[in-house]
Amino acid sequence: MKVYFYLLLTLVLVSCNDINIEEKKELVKSVDETKNNQKMNVLGLIGGTSWHSTIEYYSAINETVNAHFGNNTNPPLLVYTLNQAEVHRFQIENKWDSIAHMLVNAGLNLNNAGAEVVLFCANTPHKVYDAVQDKLDFPVIHIADATAKAIHKRGLKKVLFLGTKYSMQENFITKRIEDNGIDILVPKDQEEIDELHRIIIEELTYGTIVQSSKEYVLNVIQKSTKEGAEGVVLGCTEFPLMIFQDDLEIPIFDTTKIHSMAGVDFILKK
Repeated sequence: MKVYFYLLLTLVLVSCNDINIEEKKELVKSVDETKNNQKMNVLGLIGGTSWHSTIEYYSAINETVNAHFGNNTNPPLLVYTLNQAEVHRFQIENKWDSIAHMLVNAGLNLNNAGAEVVLFCANTPHKVYDAVQDKLDFPVIHIADATAKAIHKRGLKKVLFLGTKYSMQENFITKRIEDNGIDILVPKDQEEIDELHRIIIEELTYGTIVQSSKEYVLNVIQKSTKEGAEGVVLGCTEFPLMIFQDDLEIPIFDTTKIHSMAGVDFILKK
């Protein structure tokens, strides 16, 4: 089939005398780009929690693949958007099995559409990671594994973790990072945990950036450095909408970008 295709291309180039040399080069380049696309793995994104951070995943993956090929080659990327209002309702009602069912359904739909691997575009859904992965016969890229690798790459031993109250009060993310030999600090004060959660749910998931809320988060981070934090994991994919590396002297581990790059590695077969 490949021999036939390139023979056909050669006949087209030879027979079309009205096509100049530059146009022929562009046609060959287009064929090469198509060939590159065909070699990439298909990744599925389970997003919508929130759609604002899902956009960041989509942008980061496309931009990185573009940069890899040095042109506008886009990855074979599929997106399934969950209903965030329904997810939040199930969280409040403590119906995590219902959230797991939503994620399994999304994963199966993506797989049926051609995705070979999927990832959750958020930290909190990883609370039901094991339950979801058990129901799927293809891999789900875990955000904590990718984050631990990034922390090791910087040579740090102790970091602060910030996220929703679920991921700060429970260890479904932090333990997986700690199992990689990294010490994790999380806020202990309940009022502090509740306020960080409120900022995420009531502001950031709507794409709203409030300056006083940003200052609050920065103060929490600064306080942690006195306890030995060498960096901070933005363990909610909405925090990077508000907190940037220029805001701090310690390294930021943006889980949105880190997880996205793990997705790129799969796409490019690294």
